[in-house]
Amino acid sequence: MDNNNRRSLTPFQRKWHDIIFEANTPAGKLFDVILLVLILLSVIVIMMESVASLGTRFGIWFRVLEWLFTIVFTLEFIFRIYCSYRPRAYIFSFYGLIDLLCILPMYLEFIFGGAHFLLIIRVLRLLRVLRIFKLVQFINESQQLVLAMKNSRRKIGVFFFFIILLTIVLGSLMYVIESAHNSGFTSIPISVYWAVVTLTTVGYGDIAPVTPLGQAFSAMIMIMGYAIIAVPTGIVTVEMNRIRSKNEVSMQVCPNCMREGHDIDAVYCKYCGSKMEK
Repeated sequence: MDNNNRRSLTPFQRKWHDIIFEANTPAGKLFDVILLVLILLSVIVIMMESVASLGTRFGIWFRVLEWLFTIVFTLEFIFRIYCSYRPRAYIFSFYGLIDLLCILPMYLEFIFGGAHFLLIIRVLRLLRVLRIFKLVQFINESQQLVLAMKNSRRKIGVFFFFIILLTIVLGSLMYVIESAHNSGFTSIPISVYWAVVTLTTVGYGDIAPVTPLGQAFSAMIMIMGYAIIAVPTGIVTVEMNRIRSKNEVSMQVCPNCMREGHDIDAVYCKYCGSKMEK
């Protein structure tokens, strides 16, 4: 479909395109493994700098390392654009946006300040591990989960609407029971907040009933909470069983739209219709 918009690459660019964007070759896997190690090290440096004692003692070294990692990732991002058949498609792809977001905070910190610890979003680049180690089954399962949640959205929406109504009713009843006993149920919104905390079995303990009737009522809500939590899980699980697919998924990247997750024997991209490179 959009093959005419693809730019032609030199042999050097094609060679590095296969290394950078494909995880099916030894060179491509080695490149991504090295990249993952650098990402892990950069995340560790940011985490260590957030520790006050370490930040005071080694702050300068941490900053030097962070700039080194940022420069390396910036050069990698530019090189990916240089070796891409469609640079714009890569930049606005899922991984492209993550790659960009992972280098911007350091430059924003340098210009405006206050964005330094946003560098921790580099941990999102570890999603590439799914491609590196060919965890195809996880990719396939994640696609099934997304589709199952999409197909279940109406049922789950109705369920959560019912839960909202239920918490309002339960909170109002608890307000009626406890409002005269100085137990913290000073208004219906506060009581609804307590009902949400109790129904979800979080139990902060900042508000608690003091009357026997209120305590019995709260115990009933706690038991009800366990059953309610299981409902959306069951809805999604049933939907996943319906759409379970046995098709294998390839990690090959479409050179036109930069998306992956195609069938092993795919000749054309299932997203944009472009012919796949073999």
